[in-house]
Order: sequence, then structure tokens, then C-alpha cells
Amino acid sequence: MYVCENCGQEAAKWVGKCPGCGQWNTMKEFRVGGTAPSKASNARLRMVLDGEQQNRPTPVRDIQTEAELRIDMGDAELNRVLGGGLVRGSLVLLGGEPGIGKSTLILQTVLRLHERGREAYPSHQDIPDTDRRNEVKVLYVSGEESARQIKLRADRLAPSLQEVSGESLLILCETSLEAIYEHIRNVQPDLVVIDSIQTMQSEAVESSPGSLSQIRECAASLLKYAKSGGPAIMLIGHITKEGTLAGPKVLEHIVDCVLQFEGDQHYMYRILRAAKNRFGSTSELGIYEMQQGGLRQVSNPSELLLTDGREGLSGIAICSAIEGVRPLLIETQALVSTAAYGTAQRSATGFDNRRLGMLLAVLEKRVGFKLAQKDVFLNIAGGLRVTDPAMDLSVIAAVLSSNVDAAIDTDTCMCGEVGLSGEIRPVARLEQRIAEARKLGFRRMLVPAQGLKGIDREHLGITLVPVSRVTEAVRELFG
Repeated sequence: MYVCENCGQEAAKWVGKCPGCGQWNTMKEFRVGGTAPSKASNARLRMVLDGEQQNRPTPVRDIQTEAELRIDMGDAELNRVLGGGLVRGSLVLLGGEPGIGKSTLILQTVLRLHERGREAYPSHQDIPDTDRRNEVKVLYVSGEESARQIKLRADRLAPSLQEVSGESLLILCETSLEAIYEHIRNVQPDLVVIDSIQTMQSEAVESSPGSLSQIRECAASLLKYAKSGGPAIMLIGHITKEGTLAGPKVLEHIVDCVLQFEGDQHYMYRILRAAKNRFGSTSELGIYEMQQGGLRQVSNPSELLLTDGREGLSGIAICSAIEGVRPLLIETQALVSTAAYGTAQRSATGFDNRRLGMLLAVLEKRVGFKLAQKDVFLNIAGGLRVTDPAMDLSVIAAVLSSNVDAAIDTDTCMCGEVGLSGEIRPVARLEQRIAEARKLGFRRMLVPAQGLKGIDREHLGITLVPVSRVTEAVRELFG
């Protein structure tokens, strides 16, 4: 059989273009077993899943609901991205580049689960102390490293917390899915970590570990086990050279939550995003700093994303942006120079390149700055990738600052979406953006004039400059 690794479309013969999604060269071959799965394998799975009742159609009014039990991971950034903690019986996939810190993040998290006696709690509700659980049993299954290697990493990450964990953290080096099920049934853990899903293999499929059929079969089997009253399961997955999760695309459809661990190995910051989340928002963001002793949570990333010594530097503008529910002050850097080869270049890092072209067209048409024969380079400092429309005003300000070689005051920040007519449109949650700017010592902020309705400007502690056109913002910044 041939299966598309992008959408999971099956075909009896190889084709260059997938008939399902239209992508080229994505059909991969795998062997289909000539015999049925072994009786021992089926019996073992039935023994693990015994007690499962036959599904029947149920009226929606008769379905009983209750608060989702979540496991507090002891990590504020991870809890935020998950939506308030790890839901019991869920299947979570964590993906990232090799060496980015996926195993480090999970191992240090399970080590610190017992630092102060973590508890399970219903989402958005408080429960009495009599219902709290002080111990979360974790089974860490590794198919890539030996137990000694994991022990050495644990000594480096949290040497003092291993005695606290006691027998609540168990290490298992195994790649057979059926053997893992037997250990889960004997141990009865609350959380199972599998590192990684590409190394697992099932007896029901006659192919090598890491193949499309093995990954799909193992993930589907783990999902069935988790949904039948089993523990929460966290899968660690690798990504391909194209930056997508290895394996068929259906793997992302199977799991409840897909977390992406991003960052450059040459920078100290790591970003955790939720690409899919059935139990929370997908717009949340978690930021970590890689240190010798592991990953440190960054509770106030605005201070780390701003460069010290910006006085007198042109091409730098500060924007108060929103990522998820968290306000961030982000530094926008721009460089405008004469085109060296006749054709002007437009390059953006961490920002949409097409939106940059639109903003440059607005500058040329509505403001009168001629940038057609100049190279424009844009960079979002700190390695972030931002999609907030409120970044438009800071992008325009940084480009004009570099073009005229005039620095913007270091105590001034801004936010606002720019329309095609040169108007500055209001942005969401303006009060949170203003509070974040005031907290970091900014004394003046350019904001959309239409978004100030209902805001008490006298008791904010920061001077608000309302602007309704790009030309007004240019006069306020450069005179």
C-alpha cells in the first residue's frame, strides 16, 4: 500500500501527486501483512481493555457531564498552554526539532510534580482539601535512551528532587506496545510519557518501527486505551526537514492536543505553542530559557525581549502585542538601504512577508515615502513569530525611523492596526496593553483614537497619544 504522509490518503499503487490533498511526492510505501494479527496480541489487548462497554446511541440530554479532572504539571507555562493542566484520559503530542529540549522539558516536569505535593483539580473550580491528591504516579517509557542515560540527565536537571519522587516516577525502556500495556496495567500510573512515538512498534503491524503504518497503529491504539478509562498519555514526536511532525498527518488528527516546541539552538529562548487543543485555547504561548540546569520558566518575557541601550538607535520601535491572553512588549527592528542589485528586496523574520509588502505600499501611497528602490529588512527581536495585527504601527514606525535615520524615543511604545486607506484601526484588549507598557516604565504610548472609548485616561499613569491616521503617527514620532 501507498499512504500519503500529509493527509493519510491510501492508494494501491504509487502516484506522484496525492489525489486527496494534491501534494507532490508524499506517497510512501509500507507493507501490508498477509496474515491476520496474532491471537496472542489480540487477546492481550482485549485483556487490557476489558470492561469496555458497547457503545450505544444516547440522547444528548441523558449524557452526564462533570468537571474535567486535570493534573497540575507544576509548570505555569505548560499549564497555561494546556488550558489549565493535563486532562486525565487525554492524548497529548509534543513535537520539536532534534536537540531543542523536548525530553528535557518533560523529564524536569515529571521530576518536579512531587516537589510540593501536586494535586488533581477540576478545571475552573476549587475542591475541598479532603479531595486533593498529593501523589501523581508517572511511568516514563523511553525507546531511545537507556535507564542510565535518563538517570544522568535527571541528576543534572533536578538532583534534589529524585528522593522526593520516590517510587512515584518509574522508568521503563521498552519499544513493544503490547509489553507497555502490560506494565501500565500492573503499575496503574496517572500519567504515561512515551519518548518517542517513532520508536514504538505493535505486533499487529508487520513493518519496521517509525514507518507510517506503525506510527498510525500505535497512536490509534494508545488513543483507544486512554479514552477507555486509562491514564493521560504524553507522546514525544520528531519533526521532518520540512518542519512538520514525522509520520502521517492523521497522527495530528488522532491526538487531543498538539504542542510545538520551537526555538533556535543558537538562542537561549524556547517557545511552546498549542497547534491543536481540544481542552483549551490554541493561542496561548509559553516561554522558557535554556540554562545549564534545564529549562527555566520566563514569567515576564517583556523585559527579556527588549534590548538595553536603545538610545540613539534608528529603526527600532516597541509594540505592545497580545499573544493568547498574555500582553508582551516586542521590539521591532527594521533596516532600509539602497537596493544593491537594482531589484529591491523585502525580507521579514518573525512577521508575515506579505503583510510587510502591504504596509510598505500604504507608506508609499498614503504617506508619500518612496521605498520602491530600497531594500527593506524586518526582524522581530527574540526569535518570536507574531501574528497580532497591532504590530502594524510599530512596523511602519521602525521602517520610517530607519529610512530617515532618526531614532524613536526610548520611553515611547505603540499599538494599532493599519488599514489600506492609511487609517489606524482599534485593537482588542487595549487596557491590558497599556498596563503592560506602564509596568515596564514607558511614559508615552500611541494608540488608535477609536479605541479609547470608556477608558479613564487620567489615572493610567502613562500619556496616551490618540492617532487615527498614519500621517498623524509620523508627526507625533518624528515631528
